[in-house]
Amino acid sequence: MALRLTLKPNEKIVINGCVIRNADRRQTLTIENYADVVRGVDLLDEDGAATPVKKAYFFIQSALLRPELRKELTPIIHKSLAELVPIFNQQIGGHICEAANHVSARNYYKAMRALREVMQYEDELLNLLASRPATTAQAAE
Repeated sequence: MALRLTLKPNEKIVINGCVIRNADRRQTLTIENYADVVRGVDLLDEDGAATPVKKAYFFIQSALLRPELRKELTPIIHKSLAELVPIFNQQIGGHICEAANHVSARNYYKAMRALREVMQYEDELLNLLASRPATTAQAAE
């Protein structure tokens, strides 16, 4: 089954490690055989990997973009994901387990996609913590 992608103007995409940027018009690409594909908007830079979930996502992304590192990264990814499971509720933990299963099947893009909801949830939790009023101990200082 072919993969059909519609690229926005100037959108970036990485196919088998090759960075491709679309011109200034919307274009449709059809990839007719298996390839490691990720859109530029799905990429996380190393500086953006500042939370536990984003670090796991970055490791998975690195495995997708750098096939020569997959054997080395896979145990690191599984360890990172396993450490996340007890932190989150069962529903969110299911996405983490799904990501781990995709990594085991060497489907790194689907693993990244499974972690997107977890990253959103993590961001919501961190925003809630940041917006909480100072604790009594902090207020006393």
